[in-house]
Amino acid sequence: MNPRRWWFRRTLRFRITVVATGVAWLCLMALTSLAPSLIARVQISAVDSQLTRAVALGSGPEVRVLDTAGAPFDGLPAPDLTPAELRTLKAGQPVLRENGVSAMRWLGRVETTADGTPRLVVAGNTLIGYTGANELGTRWLAVATALVALLVGIATWLSVRSSLRPVERMRVAAAELPRGERLPVPESRDELQALAEALNGLLARRDEATERLRRFTGDAAHELRSPVTSVRAQAEVAVAHPDPEFSLEVLESVVEESERLSALVDALLILARADSGELPRAEPVDLVLQVQAIVDRMPSTDLIVQVAAPLSACMVSATRAEVELVVDNLVRNAVRYANGLIRISVLPAAREIRLIVDDDGPGIPSEHWSRIFDRFYRVEEHRGRASGGFGLGLALVAHLVRQRKGTVRVAESPQRGARLEVRWPAYR
Repeated sequence: MNPRRWWFRRTLRFRITVVATGVAWLCLMALTSLAPSLIARVQISAVDSQLTRAVALGSGPEVRVLDTAGAPFDGLPAPDLTPAELRTLKAGQPVLRENGVSAMRWLGRVETTADGTPRLVVAGNTLIGYTGANELGTRWLAVATALVALLVGIATWLSVRSSLRPVERMRVAAAELPRGERLPVPESRDELQALAEALNGLLARRDEATERLRRFTGDAAHELRSPVTSVRAQAEVAVAHPDPEFSLEVLESVVEESERLSALVDALLILARADSGELPRAEPVDLVLQVQAIVDRMPSTDLIVQVAAPLSACMVSATRAEVELVVDNLVRNAVRYANGLIRISVLPAAREIRLIVDDDGPGIPSEHWSRIFDRFYRVEEHRGRASGGFGLGLALVAHLVRQRKGTVRVAESPQRGARLEVRWPAYR
C-alpha cells in the first residue's frame, strides 16, 4: 500500500496525535542525547569554582606547588600528572582525567617567586561517581522521555477529540438539516463560528440554486407545453378532418407555433451555456455599429426610432454575438410595447459605455423593477403571451452583461415609458 495514501486515509485525530507525539519524542530524545554533557558540565562547574579559589589563594589541602618540570616544592610526593597534562596546566587550561566511575579535575597557574623562579600552582579534586551519575541521569531521562511522549500523545488525543466534537455535531446536523433550515451559530468568536457561518452561507446558496432550478424547470416545462400541445391539437384536428383548405390553415398555425417553440429552445440553450460557465474571450466590439445594424434590419413600422450616438467608435469588452443579442432583445422589447417613439442612446465614458433604450409605452411599474430580469418573469401574464414573449429576453440581457462585469437597470423614460440601461466595461 502507498504510505502516503495510507496516511491520509487515517482520521484527523490519529494524524494530529501521531505528529504531536513524534515531535515531542524527538525533542526529548535530543535532550536525552545531550544529558551526559549537561550533567558533566554541572559537576565540573561546581568543582571548578572551588579549585579556582584554591589556586588563587595558593593554599589548601588540594593545592600543590611544583616547578615547571612537575617536581614538588612542598616536600610531598609528586602528583599523578603526565608531562602532557603539566604542559596543559602551564598553558592555563584545565585537565580532566576519568578513572573508571570517578574522574580527577586539575586547574593550574604559573607564578613567579621573589627571586624570579617560576613555579606551577595546581589544585585537584576527585569527582566521585562522575561516570555513574552521567549513566544514571541518561537512563532516567530516557525513561522520562518515553513517559512524557506517552502523556503528550494521550493529552493530544483527548484534546483533539474534545475540539472536534462540536465539528462532528455540526456535520451530523448539516447532514440531517431540512431545506430552509440553518445551523446554529456558536456565540464564541472562533473557528467554529466561522465554520458555522460558512456552512450556513453554503446552505443558503444551495437552497437558492435548488429553488431557482426548480422554478426554471417548471417554467420551462410550462412554456414548452403550450406550443407542443397546440401543435398536437391542431395536427389531430387536421387528421380528423382532412380538408385541404383547413389543412393549409392548420399548417400555417403549426409553422407559427414551431417558430415560437424554436425561439424558446434557442433561448433556453443560450441560458444553459451561460450557466455552465462557458465564457468566450472578450474582444473589442463597436457598440455604435451594432446598434445601427440592428436598427437598419428592423421591419417597417409606424414607430419613430431615434439613435443618439457619437461619430467615433465605442468599443465594449464582450463578443460580437453577445452585443448583438443584447441590443436586439432591448430593441425588440421596446418595439413590442412602444406607442410611437423609441430612442436609443450610446454614451461613452472613461471606463464604461452606456446603452440606453427608451420607449413611450405603458412602462414598467416600479414594484416589478427588482424582478424584471428574472427568467420567465412577465409584468402582465396575458400581455406577455399575446405579444409572443417568453420572459427570457431581459434575463438573457442581464446574464450576458453581468458575466462581462457590466450592469443592467430599469427605470422610467422621459416619455413616461420604460428605460432599460446597460453598462459595459470599455475595451482597453
